[in-house]
Amino acid sequence: MVINSAKRVLEIEAKAIKNLLKSVDDNFTQAIDLILSCKGRVIVTGVGKSGIIGKKISATLSSTGTPSFFLESAEAFHGDLGMILGNDVILAISNSGETEEINKLLSFFKKNGNKIISFTGNKKSTLARKSDIVINIYVKKEACSLGLAPTASTTAALAMGDALAIALLEKRGFRKTDFIRLHPGGTLGKRLMLKVEDFMITGENIPVVGENAVIMDAVKEITKKKQGFTCITNEKGKLTGIITDGDLRRAIQQNTNFNKQKTKEIMTPNPQTIEKQKLVAEAIEKMEKKAITSLVITDKMKKPVGVVHLHDLLGRTEFKIK
Repeated sequence: MVINSAKRVLEIEAKAIKNLLKSVDDNFTQAIDLILSCKGRVIVTGVGKSGIIGKKISATLSSTGTPSFFLESAEAFHGDLGMILGNDVILAISNSGETEEINKLLSFFKKNGNKIISFTGNKKSTLARKSDIVINIYVKKEACSLGLAPTASTTAALAMGDALAIALLEKRGFRKTDFIRLHPGGTLGKRLMLKVEDFMITGENIPVVGENAVIMDAVKEITKKKQGFTCITNEKGKLTGIITDGDLRRAIQQNTNFNKQKTKEIMTPNPQTIEKQKLVAEAIEKMEKKAITSLVITDKMKKPVGVVHLHDLLGRTEFKIK
């Protein structure tokens, strides 16, 4: 009985979210364009359960590059309206579209010069008619067996808020480094704000062979240092390339004579490098962008002074960024 009830709720809410795909249309695109062109902030407002969802949406917007704060609709007429500037965009959330506390604010928003985006399940409501852009979050039924408690409707509003925030994030080109800058607290934030030099392998632990060494020397160095690759340097000690496990496998497939062929013949030239003063977050972003797992740290003379592996930067697996 309990399990069936829980599954029914999840199925109803899952369908509610799936049905929102039809609402990601021109209105959604216009909302994105309006917010991107906004010189102020996104003011989110709602009452009751919609207000709770609104607080979460506002927090997500702010943490992903869109300045925002939540306005308590019921408190607005007691002085909080003074926080709203004419260049702010309003995001009003009301499933019915007839929430009295919100609709009483609409005239003020209009006179103040604010554009209004609404999340509502009633396209013919007062809120919808007085909004500049309406995003439909209609759900066929609530997950509540009584049909009374806001459940599927609040889930739909929350999901649409996430869709809005992430679409804005991607449109702005918001990066992991930007996210970390806004989230310095916590274990992950503290780790990613450290510098590469705090994690790099140095000294005799750096895998290095000369470019005139034979490939077997590279095999031995990779095996000994256990980094999955080795730096290749010229006679002046400058980094000229790397040889990875993958390079060795390809060399084997080509029947390379490891006792005669030089490392410079199979190395990957101009490997990715980073300065030791760079943040861990920047190193991770670079590795993910280039689809690699290691970086070489070089000095001003282009000589390798360290290497760093993605696993070392992320620490335990729960720190992985996706």
